[in-house]
Amino acid sequence: MTIIAPSLLSANFLSLQEEIQRFDGVKDLWLHLDVMDGHFVPNLTFGQTVLKEIHRITTHKLDAHLMVTNPENYIEPFKSLNLYNFTFHWEASIHQDRLIQELKKHYPSVGISLNPATPIEVIPEYIFKQIDLILIMTVNPGFGGQSFISGCMDKITKLQALKEKHDLNFHIQVDGGVNQQNAKSLKHAGATNLVAGSYIFKEPNKNYAAQVSSLRE
Repeated sequence: MTIIAPSLLSANFLSLQEEIQRFDGVKDLWLHLDVMDGHFVPNLTFGQTVLKEIHRITTHKLDAHLMVTNPENYIEPFKSLNLYNFTFHWEASIHQDRLIQELKKHYPSVGISLNPATPIEVIPEYIFKQIDLILIMTVNPGFGGQSFISGCMDKITKLQALKEKHDLNFHIQVDGGVNQQNAKSLKHAGATNLVAGSYIFKEPNKNYAAQVSSLRE
């Protein structure tokens, strides 16, 4: 089943616990946590204090997407937050291989994210054997509610071909402008993990479970 990862960046922060608990009982769901530093991207979001509280109120896997400069500085302070997946931006690190090896010591899943303009060819093939997830950004990172960049679909197709050629098992995660209209095409191209923010949290009746189901249909 396709994993759906609601992006809490689009949730109502004044009632965050209630928002998160609307997903209780939903299967194959990760909570996507966009951590921004105001430097790598022009926005600031939540940090260690908020993440510490989130993991106390949910049993869903926590999926941290670090849009930060020097992601290696977050390994130590975040390792006690019960994160399942730690994704860093390839563009934000110089020693990617070393960072992956260090992250593997503390997190069950390690991912790499690519900005829309970054081709998958920048990643050496041997790296794909070390990681658990590739996050393809289909909007420019930093803010929620943007429109899907259709030109990124080709990157998903290339990644799926690479997986099949080398018998690799990493998730292909897609983040940015995901909705019911493009979810089928994304899954057909190879996506196994869909991040959705506005599409889920802006549902007028707050029937978030139904919105998650609609992305799987």
